Amino acid sequence: MDKLDPNAHNIVAMTEFRADVGYTAISQVEAYWEGLRGMRLMPKRSEIDPRGIESALEYTFVLERIAPGMARIRIAGSHLSDLMGMEVRGMPLTSLITPPCRRQTSDALEEVFQRPAVCELRLVTEEGAGRPHMDARLLLLPLKSDLGDVSRILGCMVAQGDIGLSPRRFDVIGAKIRPITAPSTVPIPTQVAPVQAAKKQKVDGFAETPEAFEADTPRPDVPYLRLVRSDDQ
Repeated sequence: MDKLDPNAHNIVAMTEFRADVGYTAISQVEAYWEGLRGMRLMPKRSEIDPRGIESALEYTFVLERIAPGMARIRIAGSHLSDLMGMEVRGMPLTSLITPPCRRQTSDALEEVFQRPAVCELRLVTEEGAGRPHMDARLLLLPLKSDLGDVSRILGCMVAQGDIGLSPRRFDVIGAKIRPITAPSTVPIPTQVAPVQAAKKQKVDGFAETPEAFEADTPRPDVPYLRLVRSDDQ
């Protein structure tokens, strides 16, 4: 079973996050995910520690990819259950979306899994008797499974307003998708001057260019043989 392990040791301090009135939980979860991934494309599912996002847990959930464009909710905070008026565990994410907008949501899920990418959807509720207007944000962040494939999503959904009669389903009115890349860690190669070119450089200072030593070629102004006399003999 996929669950948030309370005994894990992956806690990231949440000292900085994007300010957005009414949607601080969205900002906290995204900043936590960014802190975990560091220089990588994304963190692993097993690295998620609920203590790192404790104040946003009721809005947080984990998805598992079960087919192209389809992901089911493995675990979710109470906010999603309140919106649907039932336990949402095991349900597809598109259960919270109105039928005309489910294809768009499925496409967004595939972008997150396949690119990979970060996606944020802007949502509004369908209105009716006993169902007042609500605005919502839905954040989707990719995760690697223990097998190394991108088949999990850390999500956060915050809806503002009175829930009224449940279930409440949402229309998608906007989507922001940001592809993610890992920073390059390959060093830039240093260009080394060729050895031959270095030998031809001009010598400065008091140094003189040494003459080549040619043992087999006698100089024309010096006799090949010389007579050495000693008066002591």
